[in-house]
Amino acid sequence: MSSLNLDQLYRRVIMDHYKNPRNKGELTDGGLTIDMNNPTCGDRIHLTMQVEDGIVQDAKFDGEGCSISMASASMMTQAVKGKSVEDAVRLSKAFSDMMLGKELDDSLDLGDIEALSGVSQFPARIKCATLAWKAMEKGVDSDANPK
Repeated sequence: MSSLNLDQLYRRVIMDHYKNPRNKGELTDGGLTIDMNNPTCGDRIHLTMQVEDGIVQDAKFDGEGCSISMASASMMTQAVKGKSVEDAVRLSKAFSDMMLGKELDDSLDLGDIEALSGVSQFPARIKCATLAWKAMEKGVDSDANPK
């Protein structure tokens, strides 16, 4: 597949997640709640997660932002549901590496998330793409280390 066709496919995947977000909403059963924003562009996310026995049982998000930020949140919630906290964090680290243009571990199946790989070419947009992932990391870290 030519890179132009691949770019078009990736663009379609991103826009599909933006226009038809997965896991949009809020969990109301007392799980983790994380609010983060990106003051540079105004993106904000409200992430709720249910973590039981070290497994992300459910994750939902709400917020406002650009297509990259909201699509990334949709993809992230899909990717981490059912995963162990360790695997979710490992996936987040791999996503951050991808945003920095680093080589990825071929053993990881990124699925739709790979569509965001082109964001690495636009440094100003990397924070948009990583906002939801940072919120997830903050949430599972606070759950592992309650105050």
